[in-house]
Amino acid sequence: MERMMWVLVVVAVLCVYGGGGGVEGLGVNWGTMATHELPPDTVIQMLKDNGIPKVKLFDANESTMSALTGSGLEVMVAIPNDQLAVMTSYKRAKEWVRRNVTRYSFNGGVNIKYVAVGNEPFLSSYNGSFLNVTFPALQNIQNALNEAGVGDSVKATVPLNADVYDSPVDNPVPSAGRFRTDILQLMTEIVQFLDKNKAPFTINIYPFLSLYGNDGFPFNYAFFDGDTTPIVDTGTGIQYTNVFDANFDTLVSSLKAVGFGNMPIVVGEVGWPTDGDKNANVGNAFRFYNGLLTRLGTNKGTPLRTGYIEVYLFGLIDEDAKSIAPGSFERHWGIFSYDGQPKFPVDLSGQGQNKLLVPAKNVLYLSKKWCMFNPNAKDVSNLADKINYACTNADCTALEYGSSCNNLDANGNASYAFNMYYQVQDQDDQSCSFQGLATLTTQNISQGNCNFIIQMATTSSAFSLRPSAAAASLVTLLVLLLSALLLL
Repeated sequence: MERMMWVLVVVAVLCVYGGGGGVEGLGVNWGTMATHELPPDTVIQMLKDNGIPKVKLFDANESTMSALTGSGLEVMVAIPNDQLAVMTSYKRAKEWVRRNVTRYSFNGGVNIKYVAVGNEPFLSSYNGSFLNVTFPALQNIQNALNEAGVGDSVKATVPLNADVYDSPVDNPVPSAGRFRTDILQLMTEIVQFLDKNKAPFTINIYPFLSLYGNDGFPFNYAFFDGDTTPIVDTGTGIQYTNVFDANFDTLVSSLKAVGFGNMPIVVGEVGWPTDGDKNANVGNAFRFYNGLLTRLGTNKGTPLRTGYIEVYLFGLIDEDAKSIAPGSFERHWGIFSYDGQPKFPVDLSGQGQNKLLVPAKNVLYLSKKWCMFNPNAKDVSNLADKINYACTNADCTALEYGSSCNNLDANGNASYAFNMYYQVQDQDDQSCSFQGLATLTTQNISQGNCNFIIQMATTSSAFSLRPSAAAASLVTLLVLLLSALLLL
């Protein structure tokens, strides 16, 4: 309900100011791990309406690439981590380039600028799974691009997580930044190869994750509005008032330490989620983006790297089928909700021009029907099992502690779970039964900040929710909580 109020505010302002014209060269990540996707043409029009000229993908899906044809948008296509081993074959790399790059390289085709080789493949949590295949894949893809005659305009890069570098525990300042000792040689070789091919270093920076699970982290340091005690880099005398600048400059120092201090840097992902954690909400996301975009709008850069920074926001749209292994917030990174509606009225210009987010156009929805807990249910002994089933096959992360629907009563929790499942199932009447525990209603049962959605009418239901270990743990936790509430 609050979301709809924001949308009305946005639309009203847009009638006066119009949309588009964002921060110079602003990009956005477009992920598609959703049970119901907005049509690619709708998303591309939304990008244009918002003046966002660049888009970063996580694969090279044919339907997405076909829709991007003739759009004029600058595109970063990607090779998923599970395909890196295959790309260690130069023959396969050449075939991938032919099928996903040169195929679209014609007048009026797709304006591909980068190929992302993997996505954060050196995360510590991957236990070295991609250490031996990432660099060979990068080499083969760039060499294949060069051989195909497009290497001057299309560059291969590896989007990396900020955990590939750090500062010593006894001197935790940006000027002391170095690549992780366990991958120092590998990182040096990658940086040398990128420099040789005039390709950028791509890094993902997440101030939100500095806060997540770390109550000792200074809260205001995650934002840009200066309400914090500066951290002084004793090596340079520079005062840092936010973690983004400090993190970015730690990378600059790490690159300098291996002899490439002037290498171009692209921020492949930066953003703030709006649900799924106590710090993931609309207010914090608005504060973060407002500060970030204002900073980008000045082209001020960071203390060690002044000037324009190429940035891709993460992300464009919520994805309700993403893995929640890193945290329940993973499904709530979008600046737009699942249906392309703005979550908050942020100014994309970064210069106080009130160029606010423009919603997706001509979105089609299912009927105005919701599934709710049946207050007349006689036997609720198997309610926990039914909620378990619903939340295993639909997204219930908004029910978690600190999230937008955390304050519902027991019946409300059951209703939320049942409705999410019902909507994922395209409002199939049989999916709102749960052996008499659920019933249909035409009355909007949203409560406060907790939105009981109506799903979009779309045939693009490419994903089903497959429960991971983390998802199973979350479902178990929710079921125990709901069962306890029902006993009160």
